[in-house]
Amino acid sequence: MANYTTADIKEVRAKTGAGMLDVKKALDEAGGDKVKAAELLRVKGLKGITKREGRSASNGLVAAQVDGNVGTMVEVNCETDFVAKGERFIELANAVLAAAVASGVTDAGELLEVAVDGGTVRSLIEDNAAAIGEKIEVRRVGRLEGENVLAYLHKTSPDLPPQIGVLFAFTGGNEAIGRDVAMHIAAFSPLALTREEIDEETVANERRIAEETAREEGKPEKALPRIIEGRVNAFFAENVLLDQKFAKDQKKQVKAVLSEAGAEASGFIRFRVGA
Repeated sequence: MANYTTADIKEVRAKTGAGMLDVKKALDEAGGDKVKAAELLRVKGLKGITKREGRSASNGLVAAQVDGNVGTMVEVNCETDFVAKGERFIELANAVLAAAVASGVTDAGELLEVAVDGGTVRSLIEDNAAAIGEKIEVRRVGRLEGENVLAYLHKTSPDLPPQIGVLFAFTGGNEAIGRDVAMHIAAFSPLALTREEIDEETVANERRIAEETAREEGKPEKALPRIIEGRVNAFFAENVLLDQKFAKDQKKQVKAVLSEAGAEASGFIRFRVGA
């Protein structure tokens, strides 16, 4: 049996993120040499990249940072929540976020080619995936500018890192109203800021469904235009941020709450892990 201690196992695990049994096998194969064991684990991990490509990475976290009037947010995915809450994965996500902030890119593919730590974000992801033994990917990156930009991160489970992230840009008002609206966005997941931002095809489809439903219900022909318009407006009220009922006061729309606070929304980005 190779000559190594429990402390050696702990050290290699901390360095590689590999499981205890894998670390023990690597130390056995390396004759107790911790450096060689770490290299063996990395090589074995790299060999498994192709196998991992077809696997689903639906867990992970959202990380965000605001610098002045610019907010940046990334979603980094892995396979299991166990890995998602691990220190190594969280550090990796923070490194990816830092690269996104520094580069200003808004495309996940472009972010992979950004230089970091003597390599690229892609190589950093691959090295960590090899060590951890799970598929890891940068799913998306967002960047938002405005007079005021606020980031809000929400944990859907107390023992996991943030699963929902929001960047909210606004003018006027104060940080309190910005945070309240950002929290509302996290909870109510609007599709767009204004009605005009909903694409015409989606609106046309809603009108078609509203008409077909009304006819199926046997509504009078003369009443159809009013019924259709009412149902389309209901769609907007559910999916457009400014038209939504405010989370903290359901008697008011978000646009009214912002107006009362002397604020105006200019944009938002919302990420939810896996959604």
